[in-house]
Amino acid sequence: MQQLLMFINLIFILMATKSNTKKRGFASMNEEKRKEIASRGGKASHAKGTAHEFTPEEAKEAGRKGGLKSRPKKGPK
Repeated sequence: MQQLLMFINLIFILMATKSNTKKRGFASMNEEKRKEIASRGGKASHAKGTAHEFTPEEAKEAGRKGGLKSRPKKGPK
């Protein structure tokens, strides 16, 4: 009897937890659907002329800045 009550309590806990973790928006879509929407957005921005394309110099600078942020500073504290 006690095991049955424990099992029922576990079911209620799982049901309550599951209802609070529903995925919404893009998280609820499969990967293929997300890629399709992102692709349409990219094509639209290029067609509109508002898409940004990095020059090699801009890409180099962005990579340098990202590398500086990801490495811890060295030297005495």
